[in-house]
Amino acid sequence: MSLSDSFSIHDVAESDHDEVDSLPSTSTESFTSEEDYDAQREWEQSLEQLQLLLTMILVPFAGKYLGRKFAYWSWARYMEWMHNVEIKWTNKATFKAAGAAEAAATL
Repeated sequence: MSLSDSFSIHDVAESDHDEVDSLPSTSTESFTSEEDYDAQREWEQSLEQLQLLLTMILVPFAGKYLGRKFAYWSWARYMEWMHNVEIKWTNKATFKAAGAAEAAATL
């Protein structure tokens, strides 16, 4: 084998194309009735709606909420370290509720 042969791209055999073509796929022909097709379509739409709910509402809300909590935590650690000030949250439930309300305010 020469150096030029090692860089050449060999043609793909026809049998490799047949293997790819024989993979199962969902098509309208695989459903036995129109009701099965409608059920599959509704299932796919509901999965898409769940994905949109996750990506557009839940993940940004969780990111903002956790980001604010980390910012307050890191600010408190910085103040304790740099300025020797003790930070205490007097009412943690109110603090958590306020953080959730602030995170949801701009969504």
